[in-house]
Amino acid sequence: MELRSVEELMDLLHACRGARDTPGRCGGRVDLHDHALQTAALLRRSRPADKELQVGGLVHAVGQLLRPGDTAGHADLTADLVRPLLGERVSRLVRLHAGGWADDADADDVLSLRHADESGRVPGLDAGVLEDWRTVLELVAAQHSRLGAVD
Repeated sequence: MELRSVEELMDLLHACRGARDTPGRCGGRVDLHDHALQTAALLRRSRPADKELQVGGLVHAVGQLLRPGDTAGHADLTADLVRPLLGERVSRLVRLHAGGWADDADADDVLSLRHADESGRVPGLDAGVLEDWRTVLELVAAQHSRLGAVD
């Protein structure tokens, strides 16, 4: 599967509603849609200028929807899925948040994403609506598209 537009990504994120992730170290299973919104909201609050990091938080768990139960491979699946649309940095942040990152140039950002991932698991917490993220996704996709055209 390859994402070709923000609209396809929005559809995939909407499909996360009602899907549950695998139980994490921090407790029980959480709705993937709510988890995505909570993770992104936490990153927006802590790193308001870093749109790529926020988008990484929003999309980091969609691989669990596509391959349920694959706790080891969901980050790689998601990273590969979003790279063509959202760029290398978002892909790298998503890939590394679930594994080792000590030597990566984005280590602080990966740690921020991992912390938000672990904290964004509060059942019933209102973190806004997915539609609020459309313009941020479009911005990041457009930046990647322009950068890709220059290369």
